[in-house]
Amino acid sequence: MSEKHKYIALLRGINVGGHHKVPMVELSGELIKIGLTGIVTILNSGNIIFEAVQEKETILEEKIAAHLEKTFGFPIPVLLRTAGEIHNLAISKPFRNIKLTAEIRLYVSFLKQQAAQNLTLPWTSEDGSLRIIDIQERSVCSVLDLSAANTPKGMETLEKFFGKDITTRNWNTVEKIANLI
Repeated sequence: MSEKHKYIALLRGINVGGHHKVPMVELSGELIKIGLTGIVTILNSGNIIFEAVQEKETILEEKIAAHLEKTFGFPIPVLLRTAGEIHNLAISKPFRNIKLTAEIRLYVSFLKQQAAQNLTLPWTSEDGSLRIIDIQERSVCSVLDLSAANTPKGMETLEKFFGKDITTRNWNTVEKIANLI
C-alpha cells in the first residue's frame, strides 16, 4: 500500500453570506467516501486537513471538486496545499513587521498556479487600503487597512492581478491550520 500524505484543501465560496451552504459534517462524510482519511475541518469556511495516498495534486483537486459538485449541486473550487507548504508559510512569519490596529486585516491568498505577476514589493493600492507584502510561490500575503477607504476593493484587486483561481484566508485561520498539522 502506498504511503499517505497530509494535505490541506481550501474550498472557495462556500458558506458565505448564506449561499452555497455545505455543512462540515456532511463535507467530512463525502470526503471519506472518496478515500480521504484523518479529516479535520477548521471553521465553517472550507478548510480541511486530510490524509490521502500521494497522487498528482491537480488530479486530487479535480477528484474532490467533481465529487463535491455532484453531491452538493454547485461547483466548489478546491485548492490543495501540502502540510509542508502551510508549515513553511507559517514559520516564514510574513506579517512580523506589520503593526496591528483594529482596522488592519492580514490575509493570505492561495493561488492555483505559481504567481506570474511581477510586482515590486511591497505594492500599495492607490487609495492605500491594500498592500501586497510578500509572494511565496502560490501564496500572496496582503494587508488590508479598513481605515484607508470606505469600501476597500482588496479581493477584486488580487483577482485582477492573479486571476479568479484564488481563495483567501485570514492569517489567524492559516495559523490555526498550521497548528493542527
